[in-house]
Amino acid sequence: MGDPPHLRATYNDIHNIIKASAVQIAEFKPDMLIAIGNGFFPARVLRTFLKDPSTKRNIPIQAIGLSLYESLPGTTAEQIGNEVIRTQWLGPNPGQALLGRRALIVDEVDDSRKTLQYALSELQKDVELELQNVPVSEREAKRTKFAIFVVHNKLKPKLGTLPTNVPYYAGANVEDLWMDYPWEAIDIEEHDRLAAAGKTSS
Repeated sequence: MGDPPHLRATYNDIHNIIKASAVQIAEFKPDMLIAIGNGFFPARVLRTFLKDPSTKRNIPIQAIGLSLYESLPGTTAEQIGNEVIRTQWLGPNPGQALLGRRALIVDEVDDSRKTLQYALSELQKDVELELQNVPVSEREAKRTKFAIFVVHNKLKPKLGTLPTNVPYYAGANVEDLWMDYPWEAIDIEEHDRLAAAGKTSS
């Protein structure tokens, strides 16, 4: 049993999915985007269609690096695919940057959901830690509101879980195929040609 077939998405496909999704995401009124790894490009496109609801300016994008499937220095074969490794975070005092914000976590694909679960739970821990420095009467008002946006959600059983009270937006639901994104392509013309042909490969 080999890898699943590959599904190719073009820059235009992704741009249009994000544009359509922005209408619904606007209801959450995010004032901060937190991009996970390959979510950098989707987050930047999303910012084109959303403005900070209070200032009407561009929404700032913060970046965190998480790896589940990459072989990184110091990782073992057992960790790859099983353990989320943190490679970049929101600086030395992340809770301070998050307090009182409406933060939208952005990723390219929801595969096993382990990375999203890790990102959300760790960011929530940072907020709870920072809230200890806030008077009890003000804590609820300062608590960060989180939501999640993924360009593609794979229709498969998930290994990770997300709280039901955190808004979740998926641009498109796809079968359990290996996603080939344009920002990973070495030959973008070939990538687009195969995507236009609707060709999958194993």
